[in-house]
Amino acid sequence: MSATATPLPADAAEAPALPAKSSSFYTAMRLLPKDRREAMYAVYAFCRAVDDVADDGGAAEVRAAELDRWRADIDDLYAGRPAARVRDLVVPIARYALRREDFQAVIDGMAMDAFEDIVAPDEDTLDLYCDRVASAVGRLSVRIFGLPEDLGIRLAHHEGRALQLTNILRDIDEDAERGRLYLPRERLAAIGLPTPTPQAAMAHPRIGEVCAAVAAQAEAHYRETWAIIAKSPRAATKAPRLMAAAYRLYLDELLKRGWSPPRARVKPGKLALLSVALRHGIV
Repeated sequence: MSATATPLPADAAEAPALPAKSSSFYTAMRLLPKDRREAMYAVYAFCRAVDDVADDGGAAEVRAAELDRWRADIDDLYAGRPAARVRDLVVPIARYALRREDFQAVIDGMAMDAFEDIVAPDEDTLDLYCDRVASAVGRLSVRIFGLPEDLGIRLAHHEGRALQLTNILRDIDEDAERGRLYLPRERLAAIGLPTPTPQAAMAHPRIGEVCAAVAAQAEAHYRETWAIIAKSPRAATKAPRLMAAAYRLYLDELLKRGWSPPRARVKPGKLALLSVALRHGIV
């Protein structure tokens, strides 16, 4: 999750938020036909707005009330009474059969660390978090991309988790500075940290074992992602192919750097990212 501006009031109308032009997400979305791209931008704007509430929406009771308003707005949207801030979702929902429960799952995921910093969740809770904040977005996305239902849902499951675990590994030090620790409790207990603080975990001499285990989970999800993509219509997988390939570059850079402090923030080289964009964006 990212710290951004305080959200607008519940009834405020605004243009859909667009991803940064330098991001792999923006590049991936540019590969889509106009109607699908606009649908993805509407979903992105919703996710960004809810993320803003969870990360930077004021006191806990204010954030709770605002997330409840978002839940009510989604319910009203599906009941045919869309509030101004969700009207851009009306057409995508009708055109691509986007499901109410996936929007609600995104809100529930943001709520998981909106009121209390997540510190060493157990593996089931971590998986639920990944499902809500990443795979639920994937389930919305694959319907917009036009994937067959079964393949699409499986792709959302694995690619969402692959990307989210990569994010967690990339951001471990930044998250610790904010009082958050997304590494699983069971893995931390195995290295002698049954009740860790984020700072203690980051300084522990065996933290690399935990990170390596999470990286192995991410790698397994990337393998499943590519296996599903190989069975899917190529025209419908341009965006997920580019996202998976770009995020895999981050994981590769993390594995190359290692986990010993000081851990410099990694970023794949421009040529590597350009190669991914050309490979998956042209065909």
